[in-house]
Amino acid sequence: MVLSINTFAQQMHIGVFRDYKTQRLVFAYNNGSYSVFGDTLNFGSILPNEFIEVSYTPEGKVILKKGISELGTFTKIFVTQNYPNTSIILNSKSPIVKERKYKDDFEITAGNGGLNIINLVDLNNYLAGVVESEGGPGRELEYYKVQALMSRTYALKYQSRHQKEGFDLCDKVHCQAYHHMLKYTPIIDSAVQQTNGIVMTDSNGQLLDAYFHANCGGQTSEADIVWNKAVPYLNSFKDTFCIYTKQATWEKRISQYNWQKFLISKYNYPFTDSLYGGLIFTFNQPQRLAFYQSPTLGIPLRDIREEFSLKSTYFSCYPDGNDVVIRGRGFGHGVGLCQEGAMKMARYGYNYLQIAQYYFPNVYLKNSNNESFFNQKKEGFGY
Repeated sequence: MVLSINTFAQQMHIGVFRDYKTQRLVFAYNNGSYSVFGDTLNFGSILPNEFIEVSYTPEGKVILKKGISELGTFTKIFVTQNYPNTSIILNSKSPIVKERKYKDDFEITAGNGGLNIINLVDLNNYLAGVVESEGGPGRELEYYKVQALMSRTYALKYQSRHQKEGFDLCDKVHCQAYHHMLKYTPIIDSAVQQTNGIVMTDSNGQLLDAYFHANCGGQTSEADIVWNKAVPYLNSFKDTFCIYTKQATWEKRISQYNWQKFLISKYNYPFTDSLYGGLIFTFNQPQRLAFYQSPTLGIPLRDIREEFSLKSTYFSCYPDGNDVVIRGRGFGHGVGLCQEGAMKMARYGYNYLQIAQYYFPNVYLKNSNNESFFNQKKEGFGY
């Protein structure tokens, strides 16, 4: 994929409230001045103690109100900041969702059954919100720096993922969690700024698939186990940094009836077979595998994880009474950077370059703000 430097314009279009079919949304004053437009008409600014309301119509239009006064029905509503570094409150009234605060501008149109709410946000403001949403408050600076590196690389590589829907990325884990502007941890802003423009590439200068997950359970996963697609720079390895963290182990009980029913009805598990029949409730996975019992049975562990809402595919099981006891390790797909492992490395004094190199060996860190970025091969930081 060949991209020009213009691809790295600093504004991202992020679809927010994507978990909901929002019918009615209120914008209220938070910090600084915002102007409101219905198509090309300017309806002035949102002042302290003021708000506007936008509502979805099945005809593909948006109703705009200021306070209780209806201003009209429009194709597109814009809510734009009058000065830099301002923020605004968004409050979904239908359905009821906890209020959120975001920086920068908004564009609202009628979508499929609800409002399309797009945050037109500076890349660094977006990354600060992502890093906090993904990593939480109270972490070390070097962890936030490596998370910013991951999130920037991922955002720029996949910024056209939702192009057909009119925005770049969504606010769900399908892209990256982005539930609000930075709220709790000021050093996240510092981490984003200190890594400004830095991305990870392969030896050909192409942006990496900067995958990350909560906890690998002590061993990262091969990408093809999860997505049937190998990623040459991501190989499974033992990770000792995360094994004593809070999400390293877990347990769940499932009825033998439901377990057996799923395996037999969906995969024709050979319940009467002299070998596999007696093993239907018993499985040992000392290291990460792709299939339950044997590849010849064709039962992907990822399907079992999805069916029973397991935290990972890295589990073993045994029968106990009328249940199957699932003892698992890790949380998430296991590919790429282990967030809890990276947090532990940061607490031990590793810097963000060392952490990135640990999970992504033999890759390169380069500056996407450099005009010759995409013509570079092995120049740059060389890490």
